[in-house]
Amino acid sequence: MSTEGPAFALREGTDSARPPLVLLHGSDGTERDLLPLAEDVAPGAPQLGVRGTVTMDGGYGFFRRFPDRTIDGADLAERIPVLAQFVRETCSHRWPGRRPLVLGYSNGAIMGAALLMADPTVLAGAVLLRPMRLPVSAPELRIDGFPVLVVDGELDERRSPGDGLALADQLRGLGADVTHRVLPVAHAVTDADRVIMREWLQRSNLRDTPR
Repeated sequence: MSTEGPAFALREGTDSARPPLVLLHGSDGTERDLLPLAEDVAPGAPQLGVRGTVTMDGGYGFFRRFPDRTIDGADLAERIPVLAQFVRETCSHRWPGRRPLVLGYSNGAIMGAALLMADPTVLAGAVLLRPMRLPVSAPELRIDGFPVLVVDGELDERRSPGDGLALADQLRGLGADVTHRVLPVAHAVTDADRVIMREWLQRSNLRDTPR
């Protein structure tokens, strides 16, 4: 596996009170997919859209899956430190002293949760849309007090019932401050997701966290 840094899209932002957002797209996506969503829910926040390094039919992903679509845990574990190093170095260079919040969707939400659990010093928190429980192959670190939002779709055809709740419980077990919501929607991000994200970001009062 190559250890070169991934392709990315960057927006400097206009609101210095908001933490930078690291955007992790879904399967078959690109680094630009979540830029409009991020601007909608966190206007003016600096943005770092990251492209997954796994080539897929219609785009990219952050880790490999087996033919039955279960997560290749070994591949995921190998890619986490590469992404962690890239996020840390890029954000430190662009926004010194400002720890980012990860916003991940689907494949990217799974990777975002894995990144938070493996190296919590990289992030200030996480918004995870349509994730699932992670296959844990090593002891996780404590993430006491880390703010996390998990949003599931009750009609999601790409997830099994309880996938998001299982991840939420997994994160709570490590000490995270998790808000878990279930919407009567499918896999795609909806206006209802946007409302929840805006409210959570405002209520959490997230600001840059010293490293």
